[in-house]
Amino acid sequence: MPIADESKSFLHRLLETPSPSGFEERIQAVVREWALPLADEVRTDLHGNLIAVKNPNGSPRILLDGHCDQIGLIVTHVDDNGFLYAQPIGGWDPQILLGQRVSVWAKAGSILGVIARKPKHLLTPEEMKKVPEIHELWIDIGAKDKEEAKSVVSPGDSVTVLLGAKEMRNGFICGAKMDDSTGLFVVFEALRRISNQKINPALFVVSAVQEEVGLRGAHTAAYGIDPQVGIAVDVTHATDCPTIDKRTHGEIKVGNGPVLFRGPNVNPRVANKLASVAEQEKLPIQPAGLGRGASNDANPIQLTRGGVATAALGLPLRYMHSPVEVVSLSDLDHAAELLAKFVLAVEAGEDFTPRVE
Repeated sequence: MPIADESKSFLHRLLETPSPSGFEERIQAVVREWALPLADEVRTDLHGNLIAVKNPNGSPRILLDGHCDQIGLIVTHVDDNGFLYAQPIGGWDPQILLGQRVSVWAKAGSILGVIARKPKHLLTPEEMKKVPEIHELWIDIGAKDKEEAKSVVSPGDSVTVLLGAKEMRNGFICGAKMDDSTGLFVVFEALRRISNQKINPALFVVSAVQEEVGLRGAHTAAYGIDPQVGIAVDVTHATDCPTIDKRTHGEIKVGNGPVLFRGPNVNPRVANKLASVAEQEKLPIQPAGLGRGASNDANPIQLTRGGVATAALGLPLRYMHSPVEVVSLSDLDHAAELLAKFVLAVEAGEDFTPRVE
């Protein structure tokens, strides 16, 4: 089904709201507003994870996770001329940051800036050959001196590239922070689709913090919830653009459906049920193998307490950790529908312990 207008509006709000790791309060306010009419309970833990609960006394306990944080920068120094220097929050390619317009999220609100270095004409031959490091770049907010800059900006303020998504051809959209606003959207859109239906399991839909700096929020959220089943929804590398080796990374196409991983980080019974539901509902999925622990929230969820029957669902994404990430709306729609139908198909007390049938 096409994504409803109200849901598309929610997605765009997620993509327009800043949420660098450690600075997720604004995005959690957006998620809370969306979740309150859909859940039996909405709460926030001390770490900052937002948890929406439906049918809390059901069984098994299912956790659906999408992380709300994005990569960004944090101001560390203001020089005598009013230029800002920053450290990364999460993993950046410094070449991508050069020439970007940014927002500095100060106490008084958003301040426009640009990331720069000296022009090409003034670079020495040696400098032209070198990839700049982030500490060699600066942010220009138009301040005349240090005093003026520090009157509006303080070390510890967060920075993002300019936010907002644009629609492209064939239902594709592009912009910053698709990672992982899209996964966050999928789990809370799934909640919307089953909000008026009876379910057997207890469902905990989590907007997890601080994934980009060490998978931190999912670890604490899962410990507090103590689920039997956990499904992490995050972006994954699409390989349908030039220079990516499909022999190494598999064949994953934007618009061909969400990616269902198999491997040591994935419980086979959960994966098999997801695949069976997809087949029954005629929902496209793309199979993929992952021979290690995932570099997303599926990893800490699986290892919580005595272990959790975990699955990892990927949303194909081009140009990860850039201001021009590209996804397909149809993939988000199909992923949300798959999760909703999965939750509805889980029987009361269903056991997902791995075993040979």
